Amino acid sequence: MTETNRTTPATEQPRKESLLANLLLNIAIPTLILTKLSGEDWLGTKWAIVVALVFPLSYGLRDLLRSGKVNLFSALGVISILLTGGISLLELDAEYIAIKEAAIPGLLGIATVASLYTRWPLVKTFLYNDMVLNTAKIASVLAGNGNQGAFDRTLQQASWMIAGSFFLSSALNYILAKLMLQSPPGTEAFNVELGKMTMVSYGVIFVPSMLILILALFFLLYRITKLTGLKLEEVMAQQ
Repeated sequence: MTETNRTTPATEQPRKESLLANLLLNIAIPTLILTKLSGEDWLGTKWAIVVALVFPLSYGLRDLLRSGKVNLFSALGVISILLTGGISLLELDAEYIAIKEAAIPGLLGIATVASLYTRWPLVKTFLYNDMVLNTAKIASVLAGNGNQGAFDRTLQQASWMIAGSFFLSSALNYILAKLMLQSPPGTEAFNVELGKMTMVSYGVIFVPSMLILILALFFLLYRITKLTGLKLEEVMAQQ
């Protein structure tokens, strides 16, 4: 009797995000359009904003459609882009853009803290998830040694660190917008300032916020190894 060979279909891995595409479509191309093509000899101030917004907006919607579910950050990105475009095209005071820039990370910080009082704390979305950690093994060991309560306090502390990164981003966003947006909306100079602010914000705001998130991850890993007795390689998710 011959044994039939059965092939198990390989588990489909999620497609990795292209860092180059992310940088080009969300930062580089919109910045170049706003700073170089806003003159009347090219697109003009309003059309430059419209064309510049097409790239990050398309990227966010594509990510939304490809994932098949609402991604919190993609949705916030699309909302942020639409608000920026709307404020600019309506030629409202630049103060509204400064408020909008501060509001979105500020709301994320508030949501992170508020989620501690629900069954779905956002720290589990950001750090304590199956993509980063072996949560099943960690939960099993914590249940066995009676350290679940101490671990819950650790998650609360990590949540406050994450919220702190969002609040820092909110303050820096507002300060940067107030400093860089000096010209009236609807002018070529305003478009140039908006493009430069988009480019500068990733260095001035993204880097400090990411450092706090990395610190929160290291703190969480340190506490997990202490509370479980597991080694670092045992608590990390198997790739």
